[in-house]
Amino acid sequence: MSTPPTPSIAPTAGPGQQHPGSVDAPAVERSGPVGAPTAKPPVPSALDWRIRFGLLSLIWGFSFLLIKVGTEAYAPFQVTLGRLVFGTLVVAAVLVVKRQRLPRGTRTWLHLAVAALLLNALPFSLFAYAELTIPSTLAGICNATSPLWGMALSLVALSEDRPTRRRVAGLGLGFFGVLTVLGVWQGFSGVDLAGTAMALLASLSYPIGWIYVRRTLAGSGHSNFSLTGAQMLLATAELAVVTPLFTSVPTSFPVAPMLAVMALGALGTGLAFLLQYSLVDDVGPTTAQMVTYFVPVIATAAGVAVLGESLSWSTPVGAVIVLAGAALTQSRPRAARGARDAGARSPRP
Repeated sequence: MSTPPTPSIAPTAGPGQQHPGSVDAPAVERSGPVGAPTAKPPVPSALDWRIRFGLLSLIWGFSFLLIKVGTEAYAPFQVTLGRLVFGTLVVAAVLVVKRQRLPRGTRTWLHLAVAALLLNALPFSLFAYAELTIPSTLAGICNATSPLWGMALSLVALSEDRPTRRRVAGLGLGFFGVLTVLGVWQGFSGVDLAGTAMALLASLSYPIGWIYVRRTLAGSGHSNFSLTGAQMLLATAELAVVTPLFTSVPTSFPVAPMLAVMALGALGTGLAFLLQYSLVDDVGPTTAQMVTYFVPVIATAAGVAVLGESLSWSTPVGAVIVLAGAALTQSRPRAARGARDAGARSPRP
């Protein structure tokens, strides 16, 4: 998911993700901080972008299922740490192959440490804790609220990105969809409010992180990919410090949960970043960010079909409303979209 996202300073995995989730892009990873130089995508361009788009949607959609399976045997912090370890290994391997160096400078690394907390360590952990008490389907839908949070934050945090009436209407519609998913007319009966709140906070963490990134790392002069590698390394270090303080060493290592954590890291975090990175480079962020609207659909289908999670009518109806609202919050004049895509595909000074 998730989470995210996703770009160089990326949530790397929409679910927690994913999912991605910037102020002016849904919960997907973007091409990097404004002003940072771009690098050639590490995923072979010979693979059609539509195939990569579909793979990314599936990977991020199934990430919520993998989190749920992982937490059946391991503590949430352990699931998150394992996810970051395997995801970082994938990105580090590509950094070595591409011969890209990690960024230098104490100031840059301090900012990256904050970005790692807001875009990786915190939302990944919150989603893992949330899925102890809420179904993976609900977590996937909560992940899709990142652009709504981003739109709300832009009202006060980003004066250069003032919302239009259409986008404000999308904000209201999206949060109405959240209330529909939760069944507000029933007094939230059957919904674990604490778990849902953690999933929503995870989605909120992404746009907060992106605001921080835009204000501190724009124009850093480092490649997008090296910045992401450093960010993931720092996020792994942060969880490596926290996890032993709140968990004990597992006494057993069941196969299914272990494989779920490995897949969540290597595929849902590492490979997902590489796929999204190449999509932004090839077709621009406007098209690449559309993956956000497929993730909750796949997460819901996977949760119901594989995990046997129950599904009331309000869940898919509310999810559609959330996605419609998120789409409205991202609507821009065609000329503005074209200029943004062109900027994302061209080297920046």
